[in-house]
Amino acid sequence: MSEKKRGGKSTRLVPSFLSPEFMESSDARPIRIMSEYVEPRTRFRRLNVKNTIVFFGSARTRSLEDARAGLRVARSKLDSGDTVAKFTEEYESAQRMEHMARYYQDAVDLSRRLTEWSMATRRPSERFFICSGGGPGIMEAANRGASEAGGRSVGLNIELPFEQMPNEYQSPDLAFEFHYFFMRKFWFVYLAKALVIFPGGFGTMDEMFELLTIVQTEKTTKYMPIILYGSEYWKEVVNFEALVKWGTIDSDDLSLFRFCDTVDEAFSFLESELSRLYPLKGTKGHS
Repeated sequence: MSEKKRGGKSTRLVPSFLSPEFMESSDARPIRIMSEYVEPRTRFRRLNVKNTIVFFGSARTRSLEDARAGLRVARSKLDSGDTVAKFTEEYESAQRMEHMARYYQDAVDLSRRLTEWSMATRRPSERFFICSGGGPGIMEAANRGASEAGGRSVGLNIELPFEQMPNEYQSPDLAFEFHYFFMRKFWFVYLAKALVIFPGGFGTMDEMFELLTIVQTEKTTKYMPIILYGSEYWKEVVNFEALVKWGTIDSDDLSLFRFCDTVDEAFSFLESELSRLYPLKGTKGHS
């Protein structure tokens, strides 16, 4: 910082890059965008993160314990007999939440098994890191599974007015906070070697269809195994066969992804494909 004399007194001047007024202005937007590219790249390189397995899914999916607790509360309200119509709707919603909770546990189990496999068989420079959006729900489950396996995982958090609070299971040194969705999506894709897409809403579908489009149009030259986990959900919510029927996609486009309904099935597919695509280059080491 330089000093400027005013009325016989020295006043410290603030460089532009340290000026909150400038850095938060529209004129500084290119600098903010660039920082969301350069800072994560620097950290990923320093921490030797080259390969990720990305988990997408709803922020609203609860753990089985939480879902069952919510169901008990809803059941007690229904049994009270007051405003039955309202509490019947609440109870039915709680039942659906309990049904969806299996996906939370499956995400934990799949993430844990993939992390254990990667840590046991691959050198540190060749390992696959679980990566999520860093928030609650399926994102939390993915980071939780990696944590339970004793591994580190990535959280690509985003500033939102609701829902998106960082979960406690992402590794602190691999937890990022993004302002721009498109920069966050870049980092989802750039290091990804496989994608697992659990049931989710608008955000999950936005990520899924953008990534499918990138792969379909060969904007990425690498082949990525893509799993749509939970065929009961995905086949009801998205009629992929109708897209083929109406000619808006080719039948070959359905081969861009694979439906899986069990952790064993998903793990076997990913282990096989990732081992084939990224064979070990040498003896495994330990960090």
